[in-house]
Amino acid sequence: MKNKITLNSVTYPNKILIAWKEAISGNEEIRTWLMKSDYKELGVFCFALVNDKSSRKWLFNNGYPHLLATIEGTEGKEEALVWLQKNNFMLLFHVARSADSYIESQKWLQKNDKLMLAISLQMEYVKDEIEDKNIDPHRINP
Repeated sequence: MKNKITLNSVTYPNKILIAWKEAISGNEEIRTWLMKSDYKELGVFCFALVNDKSSRKWLFNNGYPHLLATIEGTEGKEEALVWLQKNNFMLLFHVARSADSYIESQKWLQKNDKLMLAISLQMEYVKDEIEDKNIDPHRINP
């Protein structure tokens, strides 16, 4: 495992990426800490991942379209995946596809970056929970 990952000129130490994974999993204390840190975009990402429109807009308008494209890629939006590839965000391309249950990308991350694999699997879990709630007939309003 590498000691840090650079995405679009921002370098994230592993401890920050581990905190991000925990925030994605629902740890509000860590998410709040991220929001107040130099890595605010990772805290905002957590809200955007659960479909908060203002957070998605914030990512796009504040220089983090690659993080927004990653979320949209997890949702199967092909144009977001194409954009990630075209702009050489191959790691995030595979994170998005892995979070959308593509085994090939999970294998690629297993080989190339296990921490980002763990993050993608946490994202997959969150998105699956949202989908399950959306299709649960007991939760649908008439």
